[in-house]
Amino acid sequence: MNEQLQQRVREIKQSFRQLMDGMTAQSMRDKGVEYKLNWGASIPMLRDMAAEIGKDYELAIELWKADVRECKILATMVMPADRMLPEVVDIWMEQTTSQEIAEQAAFNLYQYLPYAPAKAYQWIAFDKELYQLCGFHILTRLFMNKQEPNERGINEFIDQALVALQGGSMMVRKAAMQSMIRFSELGLVYERMAKSALKKLNLELF
Repeated sequence: MNEQLQQRVREIKQSFRQLMDGMTAQSMRDKGVEYKLNWGASIPMLRDMAAEIGKDYELAIELWKADVRECKILATMVMPADRMLPEVVDIWMEQTTSQEIAEQAAFNLYQYLPYAPAKAYQWIAFDKELYQLCGFHILTRLFMNKQEPNERGINEFIDQALVALQGGSMMVRKAAMQSMIRFSELGLVYERMAKSALKKLNLELF
C-alpha cells in the first residue's frame, strides 16, 4: 500500500471518532454482534461519507482489510461493482462474520455485480447461513428490479427457498420468504408458482 493510500485510510479511521455513537455500539455488543472495533456510526452517516469519497477500488480493498465495522461497511459502499472480480467477492464472503456486514454487502454492492445472479444461486445452495442470507438478499433486490430468472433459475430458487424455509436459521428463513414475496410480484405466473410451492409447506405469501 503506497503512502498516500495509507494516509487516506488513517484519515478515514480517525473521522469515525466524530461519528461515534457509544449507545449503538453497546447495543450491538449486547446482542452478540462483535467487531474488533465498532464506533456505532449510523448507516446514513457512512453513506454520506461514501458519497464524498466516490468509487475507489484500491481504497475499498484496504478498508475491507481492517477489522473495524465502519471500514468494512464503507468498503462495500465505495467498491465499484464493475471492477470487483469473482475471486475477490469470494474472499470478502469468506471473511464476513456478521449478519450486518453480509446484509450491507448484498445491498450496497453484490446486487450490482455483473454476475450477481450466478453468485446468488451459488450461495443459496451453500450450507453456511451468511452465504444463504446474502444469496437470498441479492435475489430479493434483483426481483424488485424486475429481473426475471430463466427456467433453471426459477427451479433452483424455489427448491432452495423451500429448503431454507424448513431450516433452523430464523434470519435465513426471513430472507427466503422475502425473496419469495418479491418473486411472486414479477407477474401472475410467478405468483402462482410461489403460492403452489409454499402450499407444500402449508405457508402463504401474505
